[in-house]
Amino acid sequence: MQTTSSHEVRFNLPSIEVAAKVWGDPDGLPVIGLHGWLDNAATFDLIAPRLQGVHLVALDLPGHGLSGHLPAGGYSLWQQAATVLQVAESLGWERFALLGHSMGAIISGILSGTLPERVIGAGLIDGLLPFTSEADDAPKQMARFFEASLALSSKRKPVYRSMEQAVSARVMGGTTPLSREAAGILVERGLMSDHGGWTWRTDPQLMLPSPLRFTSRHALTFIEAIRSPVSLVLANQGVMHKHPQVLERIERFEHIVVHRIDGGHHLHLESQAPEVATILDSFFQGLA
Repeated sequence: MQTTSSHEVRFNLPSIEVAAKVWGDPDGLPVIGLHGWLDNAATFDLIAPRLQGVHLVALDLPGHGLSGHLPAGGYSLWQQAATVLQVAESLGWERFALLGHSMGAIISGILSGTLPERVIGAGLIDGLLPFTSEADDAPKQMARFFEASLALSSKRKPVYRSMEQAVSARVMGGTTPLSREAAGILVERGLMSDHGGWTWRTDPQLMLPSPLRFTSRHALTFIEAIRSPVSLVLANQGVMHKHPQVLERIERFEHIVVHRIDGGHHLHLESQAPEVATILDSFFQGLA
């Protein structure tokens, strides 16, 4: 029986400490949860208690939530994926399933395509293919990264008088629409005290442009290489509804089961959470 409460764990990896929230029976299906960009492990707070028969270890990926930060230039999709594998090794999990939202779903796709013998299956929420650019764009993309990196030292994190002010900032300043209730769940884990107020724990480096992106062919190759089951919950008003060419590509992946639900990018933290959880619960029970 899945417990409704969670507990905290820490993983002392070779180069960083990674924090996580854990739900469920240790004898259940091993699942590693991966949140979206600038979010944290609390992203699964509403759906985790509804997943039966799983042992969910939801990470704060490096630079997010309660986890440590990496040295300059340390963040990439493949670096984050490598951290997931280090956590799996720490847990003694030779084979495991993945639960990913947004960036976490993209990382899940990379891992599933790269190491199909280790990934039992992946439940994804509104994410699959990363943003891409072609080889000819690489010098300009790298230049944007260098310029932004040099300017980073002169920037200061905002300080909010209260958590409520920080929640308002997240609601108003996010890249995708987010309810106040959903923002509150994420913000609580994403803040630290500072000069009598509150500021973000998030590593400012995460705001930098990627120094290098996959080409579209790279991205597709990882997904085409997946051999384990994949269930993808797509938000009809999520991040991909503005990119019909991406949706068209996803629909052509015959090995991925797609479920479309009305809702925004964080639908698993909104009123649609029970519906999302029901789909994922059925998927993980099938894997078990």
